[in-house]
Amino acid sequence: MKRILTAIAALAMATVAFAQVGIVLPTKDEPRWLQDQARFQDALKAANIPATVLFSQGSSATERSNVEQLLTSGIKVLVICPQDGAAAAAAANEAHAAGVKVISYDRLILDTPNVDYYVTFDSVQVGAEWGKYLVAQAGKGKKLPLYLYAGAASDNNAFLFFQGAWSILQPKIADGTFVVENSTKAKQYMKKANLTRDEQAQIISQVTTNWNFNDAKSKAEANLTAVGKAAKGTVYICAPNDGTARAIADAFAKDKEVKKYFITGQDAEKASIQYIIDGKQSMTVFKDVRTLAADAIAAAMAFSKGQTPEATTTYDNGKAKIPSKPSAVVVVTKANVQSALIDSGYYQASDFTGL
Repeated sequence: MKRILTAIAALAMATVAFAQVGIVLPTKDEPRWLQDQARFQDALKAANIPATVLFSQGSSATERSNVEQLLTSGIKVLVICPQDGAAAAAAANEAHAAGVKVISYDRLILDTPNVDYYVTFDSVQVGAEWGKYLVAQAGKGKKLPLYLYAGAASDNNAFLFFQGAWSILQPKIADGTFVVENSTKAKQYMKKANLTRDEQAQIISQVTTNWNFNDAKSKAEANLTAVGKAAKGTVYICAPNDGTARAIADAFAKDKEVKKYFITGQDAEKASIQYIIDGKQSMTVFKDVRTLAADAIAAAMAFSKGQTPEATTTYDNGKAKIPSKPSAVVVVTKANVQSALIDSGYYQASDFTGL
């Protein structure tokens, strides 16, 4: 929290004239991106920076149109969370051709060298935290039913999350602790610690939720219909985010042969925090978007002054290594909702019941 306040204060004290920023987020229909919009607005107001926030509403065509609208308005820095990492390359190329700096936000724009900076959380670590949680709950058990779910194959982050989860879960699949119940490809590669991109894609294609609540629910119901009683009982579920976690949890909770489940998530959405308090979701990975928004604005300000934002690593987008300084993540369970989310000022206690 101290880091966030310091960053915003520093932005607010800047005396140089600041060029306009354009921000494009994926959709208004998911709570996660409304969180980002709100945190951007708070940070921008504190820093007195002119900016426009537009939403792509799940359409790469709308995303491209939004970028063109912002370029026409005279922006000098574009912050974009791509709806589709590969499709967004065209928008990044157009922005660069207009002399605009491009900051890829949360999701990486792929297959173009025209990305100047990547603002992100450590997505591999997010997946690793899911794996660690599920392994801890498994203890010394054997042949425990494991269900894998992933985000959209069009989102590079889905691969990074999966990579992190696989790095922890794979040894426990290989030694018989877990049995994957809903992916023949995961079973095929169960002895392989390091998967190629194509091998990851094969698994993800079988377990994708497309980041969609209804897709997640339908897939979970189909998975439960396809397996027998031995694949139920106490189950372990690797879910890719909070929205899909709630949908998957609801499906598993309705199956009478499922006696108990442990399920992961990420984004610390209010609805999922209530699920965690109520015992319907096991954990979430909290990614403080106040930090992410502040980091994006700090990078934009650096570019506006002809400077280079601080980087500690790079991410390969297929055409270039994009500089980045990933932000840390925090695991939230029922035990630390108060300290992680309420005491830090992210949410109010009054937002929840039974806290």
